[in-house]
Amino acid sequence: MGLLALCAVVSADAQRDDVWRTDSLQEVVVTGTGTQHLLKNAPVQTEVITSKMLRNYAGKSIEDILGGLSASFAFSEDDMGSQMQINGLGNSYILVLIDGKRIHGDVGGQNDLALIDPHNIEKIEIVKGASSALYGSDAIAGVINIITRKHEQESLLLENTTRVGSYGDLRQHNGIAWAKGKVSSYTNFQLQHSDGWQNTSVEHTEGSEPPITDSRNKTVNRHTNWQVAERLTYKPAKDIELYADGSVYWKRIYRPSGKYPHYDVKTYDLQYNNASAAVGGKWKLSDTDVITFDVDWNRHAYYYYFTATTLVEDYEKSAGTIYYPYFPYLPDQTELQSDQQRTMAQLKGVFALPYGNQLSVGAEYRYDWLKAPTRVEGGKASDWTGALYVQDEFSLIPHLNITAGLRLNQNQQFGTRLTPKVSAMWSPGQAWRIRASWSQGFKTPTTKELFYCYVRQMSGTYLYLGNTDLKPQSSNYYGLSAEYTWQHLTLTVSGYYNKLKDMITLVTIPNYQAPDQYIIKYDPVKTRQYQNMEDATTCGVDVNVRYSYKSLSAGIGYSYLDTEANQYDTTHEKMRKVTIDGMAHHKGNLFVSWDHQFSSDYRLGVGVYGRMSSKRYYQIDGDGKGYQLWRLSTTHHFGHSKKMEWRAEAGVDNIFGYVDRTPHGLHLGTTTPGRTVYVSLTVRFNQGKKITNKYKSNLNSRENEEN
Repeated sequence: MGLLALCAVVSADAQRDDVWRTDSLQEVVVTGTGTQHLLKNAPVQTEVITSKMLRNYAGKSIEDILGGLSASFAFSEDDMGSQMQINGLGNSYILVLIDGKRIHGDVGGQNDLALIDPHNIEKIEIVKGASSALYGSDAIAGVINIITRKHEQESLLLENTTRVGSYGDLRQHNGIAWAKGKVSSYTNFQLQHSDGWQNTSVEHTEGSEPPITDSRNKTVNRHTNWQVAERLTYKPAKDIELYADGSVYWKRIYRPSGKYPHYDVKTYDLQYNNASAAVGGKWKLSDTDVITFDVDWNRHAYYYYFTATTLVEDYEKSAGTIYYPYFPYLPDQTELQSDQQRTMAQLKGVFALPYGNQLSVGAEYRYDWLKAPTRVEGGKASDWTGALYVQDEFSLIPHLNITAGLRLNQNQQFGTRLTPKVSAMWSPGQAWRIRASWSQGFKTPTTKELFYCYVRQMSGTYLYLGNTDLKPQSSNYYGLSAEYTWQHLTLTVSGYYNKLKDMITLVTIPNYQAPDQYIIKYDPVKTRQYQNMEDATTCGVDVNVRYSYKSLSAGIGYSYLDTEANQYDTTHEKMRKVTIDGMAHHKGNLFVSWDHQFSSDYRLGVGVYGRMSSKRYYQIDGDGKGYQLWRLSTTHHFGHSKKMEWRAEAGVDNIFGYVDRTPHGLHLGTTTPGRTVYVSLTVRFNQGKKITNKYKSNLNSRENEEN
């Protein structure tokens, strides 16, 4: 009701347009419609984390950045990935893009966001709500588009950033860019390492067993990952650009071993080997018309890396009999758990039509392939999806913009489906923007949800099973927002309602319902299987206030969320209402930052940031505690000579030292180890056009506008 009341007073304040300023809304965004708009004129509500916010916050990872600068996000990081959630829905419903291209990780919804180098981000665009009409599957909860820094203009750029912090935290970034004639290149290297930490030695046990008080399990395990990426760009003509890029990524998670079987005894580490390759191009037909194409391949491979001699049970079916021969894995040997590969091809065109219409049309093909010798019957599984989509942006009357889109999906196993979307923006005056949207989402089960079987040791042996009887998921999303800008202040209030049908989630089932060979082999304390809920709803309100004037920036965000799902209780054979795992009713964040140029050689920035969450609800293994965390960051620009630039950062995370001491095996509100400190140094050598006096003048002018 509060949102409707805010919309109702629009006519009473329309006459205040004379005091409206555009400074804070001049960002160009593309994610909501796939076409360029100034943020203030974007037909689809878009949240932006700007380069200035990133620079002042100085986050160590994408999880740190999103959790600290947007109230809508929650994370439950573990060895398998980031476990991200937005507006009540988890990883598998959130589409993560890098420069408009899908990130590829675990096709079970546990993306490893360490693939994204935080030092190479220009800005982040966030669109909440179903966007399947434009982006296809995985876009039911929203889209996060990571826009990277561009380096086509540097004749030679060398940059190094080294960041160190508590608990052996090391973040290393190196970049080399060069351009000669029609060819440009950027090579990026990043390395991340942490020694990990243990917030408690208490281990939760099942049944009547007393808790273990001297477990070796860590809250966050020691880990190392590195990535090398290359992008080549070639411009054979003024309006044609071609590119080729690729990357190699490696990660190792080191797990300590204790003395308690099924709890803290670990005989293998976890290792990930990723790779990617892509080619594409853009042909600018005119100032308004453009055609783009992309073909990319991605691989995400997950291994056990054995650290001690291990007897592994292998089984095979023969004439209805199951055999269990034993054979050893020796230290330094690896065993493939899953090899997930994806190939995508996309063709898109954007065209200006008469009467102010802007038409976007496109075609996509996606092929997913999964190899898992010990986890999928037959060892392999695959799936493909083809799609055609069309979108039109137009104005029926002055100050009213409409965006309408339709996507046709054809899936190998689940047939054909249409997903429409309609968005509208009304601008009754320059100070006001009222946006409304309705969109349908559609998501087919992944190959892992259908076929995968895996075991996890957490307070005992947990067995997770795929389900070939799953049905596709669909959703109807309704959103309404009001945005008001007065001078240097912007207020945004957004409400949403998302209705999901046949939502897929893990459900605890009686062990006797699981296949016999798994029960005999693993003897699990719990068996969980992917199943369709009958339906689920998420609804909430987001409020954001931003203020920026000269050297001072401040903001506050609040997110209220409620979820409900109808789930079939297999034990009692009846429906019951549950909350969606990981939901917190209340989340918030706030920040105040200030920077000042003391001299031509020194500029100081200081920021205080807070984020907080109420209790997070789970169906099993306890709820996560509420928390609030505060952060102090400082940035120091030491100016730059003709070709050199220096920047230092230092700060304190979790100033008040909060630690969640929940026993291992139960859900945590946050994994923070308490108060930590960090320092970093960036050195940049630039022999390109961007260090000229003209460029410096433009850069200073742009920074003054941001301030």
